[in-house]
Amino acid sequence: MREIHKRKRINIQNAIINHIVENLKLYIIVITIFIIGIVAGVIFINNTNNMQMVEIQNYINNFVESLKNNYHIDKLELLKSSITDNFVLTIAMWFIGSTVIGIPIIFGIVIYRGFCIGYTVSAIVATLGVQKGILFLVSTIFLQNIIFIPVIICMTISCIKLYKSIMKDRRRENIKLEIVRHTISSVIFFVLLLIATIVEVYVSSNILMLSIKIF
Repeated sequence: MREIHKRKRINIQNAIINHIVENLKLYIIVITIFIIGIVAGVIFINNTNNMQMVEIQNYINNFVESLKNNYHIDKLELLKSSITDNFVLTIAMWFIGSTVIGIPIIFGIVIYRGFCIGYTVSAIVATLGVQKGILFLVSTIFLQNIIFIPVIICMTISCIKLYKSIMKDRRRENIKLEIVRHTISSVIFFVLLLIATIVEVYVSSNILMLSIKIF
């Protein structure tokens, strides 16, 4: 039994490695676009005027203070909201990736997600300082993004592959096969996003409540 599980694990690892090697150029392009989004978020914060920066810092400080004062996080509501957001994201990327003109929009989503991360990290570090800022980020967004970021990148790759298939291969049967592959991949990605949501709601939030006392 152990040998069977070991072989399955090796086969999965080999399949993942082969997939990355075969699509290495696409991964480099998508990761580069994501990094551009992060850099844009950092630049945006660094060029924010004093009044806007004060508003951002007040918002973060007020949030931290509310947590210190035993602010109750409605985990069920947060879970529902995150699941809805991830479902909409998955459906949107599945649908947009199935259209000929959808790739620029997909790249826009990747840049936007990178921008949000760069913006959030820069704003928190600028407000709380490097040490407390890093601790706060680890407690709030780090764990779930270990799953979320690779999933977004892989979803984008899946969309690009479907687009290339539609453009290069006009045979209806092959296009249908690619759409089925893209759909199955999207379902798997959604399940992974659900896992990221559970980590966010039930792991990261608990770590945050434990660590908030030092702020």
